This record gives sequence, structure tokens and C-alpha cells, in this order.
Amino acid sequence: MILDQHTQALGLRNAKHLLRRTSFNYTKETLLEFSNLTPEEAFEKLIQNQPNKLAEPYDPKPEEDPHGFWTSAVDPISLDGQFRKRIYITYWWLYNGLQQNSLKQKMTFFLHTSFTVSKFNAGSSVHFYDHVRLLEHYAFGNLKTMSKKITYDNSMLDYLDNTKNNANNPNENYAREFLELFTILKAEQVGSGDYTNYTEVDVQQAAKVFSGIKTQYDRTNIDTATNLPMGRIDVQRHDKEDKTFSYAFDDTVIKGSDNEDGIKQELDNFVEMVFNKDATAISFVRKLYRYFVKSEWEEEIEENIIIPLALQLKNDDYEILPTLKTLLTSKHFYDLDDADNSDEIIGSIIKSPLQLCNEVMSFFKLNIPDPINETEDFYRFFDFLYRFYLASAGMSLWNPESVAGYPAHYQSPDFDRHWFSSNTVLSRYKLIESLLTGRNKIRYNNKINVELNIVDFIDNNITEPSNATELITELSDLLYPESISDERKIHFAQNLLEGFADYYWTNAWLGYKGSGDDTVVKSRLNALIIQMINAPEFQIM
Repeated sequence: MILDQHTQALGLRNAKHLLRRTSFNYTKETLLEFSNLTPEEAFEKLIQNQPNKLAEPYDPKPEEDPHGFWTSAVDPISLDGQFRKRIYITYWWLYNGLQQNSLKQKMTFFLHTSFTVSKFNAGSSVHFYDHVRLLEHYAFGNLKTMSKKITYDNSMLDYLDNTKNNANNPNENYAREFLELFTILKAEQVGSGDYTNYTEVDVQQAAKVFSGIKTQYDRTNIDTATNLPMGRIDVQRHDKEDKTFSYAFDDTVIKGSDNEDGIKQELDNFVEMVFNKDATAISFVRKLYRYFVKSEWEEEIEENIIIPLALQLKNDDYEILPTLKTLLTSKHFYDLDDADNSDEIIGSIIKSPLQLCNEVMSFFKLNIPDPINETEDFYRFFDFLYRFYLASAGMSLWNPESVAGYPAHYQSPDFDRHWFSSNTVLSRYKLIESLLTGRNKIRYNNKINVELNIVDFIDNNITEPSNATELITELSDLLYPESISDERKIHFAQNLLEGFADYYWTNAWLGYKGSGDDTVVKSRLNALIIQMINAPEFQIM
């Protein structure tokens, strides 16, 4: 079965849905543009090449002699401040994601959730930088090839200890996670050491295949396919015996080798063997569905959506874009394939802290300081986002607590509900207040060197700003997945009217336009925006 495709113009409701699920950049202008496109036209636009605005991470320290674009330095690993530099790589990625209206950033992060590395346990800062670039390289590429390349990735080799994996002293960490979390997945345990999709024997044999693959500390080993630094093969530390896998992989025997080309072939044969199993394709499609569509689904979806998409992915030899296109242009993605209003896909996912802040910043056109020319302001603001907002909201960016990744992406039964708890809600609610005041309202109340001028935004982006009902209607139609009721509009309008009739706000706005004094309207709009952003309607997508 191939999913029925939605071929008509998106309209505003579906454009909002698509952009939230596929991009970290969300603006009124883009929404209106995409509302006139068909899903296929919108998809093609989302995969157009958009170069990074900040080409490389930048380190402004030490003040007397900044390391600058250190990732291109002659010997970047010898520089001090490696912990700091890992964080700055996170800022580099986050900044570029805000500047692009592209599916690439969302897919890069999807690969991060699938092939997890924690930046603080993944070698030097430049190894982590190379890791992120590897994910970007394969964001629109081949999952099977990616699975081969990630095995040589210096950060992954450090993170899961494969650089310590030797023939005479095997280390099974990477082999276990490769099967259990990254590719085919564990499934139910059916016996001692037997997990349906693979067995403990397969973990042991996979570790032998991976033995002798080591980090290349100085980044001198360049992969010709990606032009990125990669690890190396230590032939003397590789297990040269044949590797015999269990019944789960049809008792396949991978012939051992005592030379570099042969060891590469062993890895190639192993990955081909794993990806030849239907369960591997199904596991990736389930991850994609949970990431882009919905956290939970019924057996009917499994049979009619997941399984056919997995077949397509496998038939396409794991090229990701065709399957993504089928899913993201389907009637199912827009919930147009049935008349059941109880299982809505639109508005079914709680936004991650990352999605929430990116959406607020891009929608309100926050003036983000330039990382090179306004360095101090840039780093103070991104320190606030990273160290205070994201961390307190339950998302240590590019640093999940375990190799399994962020619980919202894998841990049932709550999944994305993990983002919203008594421990994280305060930071989510204080984000918009911090942006409106230019101060860190999560902690310390210090300046964050960025401030949202809500009066200017409303003046320049809302059609009838002097009409309280029209202002709230237009804002809510842009901000929320669904239109809100008249009762909700009246509820929000109290922030502008303070208990008076509608003309109170009209007079206040016209008074501002006549005098230039925004004291009253700024106070009222701040209250409105805080309530609208912190409303349940904005917490979902």
C-alpha cells in the first residue's frame, strides 16, 4: 500500500502543521507562502540547499587572543577550553537552525536521536564538531551508509568505547547499542540472551567485527566520501577469525580478515546483513513516525502506514528522502484520510523545549546579535538559552542523559509528555517573560542582551492592531494549531481591556500612534503575549 497523497494547496492550517513538524524556523511570511503551495511543492522547498549562516563555530576566548574559528586551526585539539568549545558548537548549530527554513536541521536532530552521542563524553570539541557535520551530511542521505560511517566517527568511537575494543580484550558497548538502539532494536525477549531481532551471540560477533577500529586523534584520516575526519583501523587489534551469527541473522558467517580492506569489507557485510532484515526498516520508520507524526498509534496504523513505509524504505535501499516525501505529503500526515476527529494528528505532540524557543524567537522576529560582530551580546543570550532555559526545561541540548537519547523520543507510555512536568514547566513559562523584559526570569534576573519589542512587532505584523478581537484572532490563528473559540478570545482580551469595553484598547492604541508613548500598550501587550504563549494551545503542535 502506498499512502494517498494530498495534492491540493495546503492552506494556513496545514502549512502551520507542516512547518512546525519539519522546521525550526516559523514566521508569518513563510506560513502565508507555504499556504499557497501543494504538499509536494512545500516538501521540495524544504529540502533545498540552505548554507549555514555561521560557517564554523566561533570561540571569542581568551579575550587577549581569541581562538576564533578554532575548528580550522592547525592543531585545534591542543587548545584549552575544550568543554567551553563543545558548548559553542551547540550554539553554532542552534543559531544556524534559527536562520534556515529547512527540513535539514530537523533531520540532523533526528539522526542525533537515532545515533546518540553526548557532546561531553565524545572526545575533543573538534571530534564532536565533525560528528555534527556527519549527521548534517546524511540528513537527506542513506541510513545504511550512515550506519557504516558512524562506526568510524571519532566521537562515537570515544562515546561508546569502541576505540578500546580489541581482539584480546573485547568491548561490546558499541556493538550492543548498534543493535539495541541504533538499528534493528531489541524487541521482546523470548529466551535467555534472545531478543527476537538478535541474540547475545550476535552482540559478541558484532563486537569482533568492530574490533580494531580506533579514534584518529589528530583528524588526519579523511573520508573521501564525506571529506570529514574519521577513525582508523588497527589491523593488529582486529579479531581476524570468522564471525558466525545466530539464527536471527540466518546463521550468517562473515569471513574474517587480516588487512585493512578486508576489515572494511567485514563492516560492510555486517551492516548489509542487519539492514537486510525487515525489522531494521520498521524500526527506522517507527522512529520517523514518532518524530514527525505522533507518539502512539493503533495496530491499523502499524499495518497500513508503518509497514508499507518500511517496505518503501527498504526497497529504496534506505535512501531517506523518498520515504520522507511519501509520509510528509500524504493525506494521513494532515489527518485527511479518515473522518475520525478523536485521533487528530495536528496538535497531537507536545513541543520540545528546543521547538518552543525556536518557534517563539523566529515568529516574533527576535533580533539575535551577530556572533562575530556582537560577540558579547550573542554569547550572553545563547548562554541564557542553553544554560538556563533549555537545561531547566529538561533538555540538555546535544547531551542526553543516556545513549538511549531523550525519553520523549523512546520512553513509553509518556513519550513527548516527558517535556511537560512540574520540574520543567516553570522554565517553559518564564521563556517569553525573559524575552519580553530582556532579563533572565528563570534565575538571577540578569540581562540577556536581547529584548523583544512586542509593540513594534504588533504594529508591523498585525492587520488591525487597534481592534482587540481582530488582533487576538489573527495572532491565535498564526500561533495555534487550531482556531480558538470566541470564549477563548474574550478570555485573552481581558489582558488588553482590563475590564473595560473594547474601545479602551482602541483608544490606547490610537493614543500610542499619536504620541509615540508606548507605556500603556506595551504593558497590556506583554500581558497578552505571556498568556497566549503559555496557554495550552501553544504548548502543542
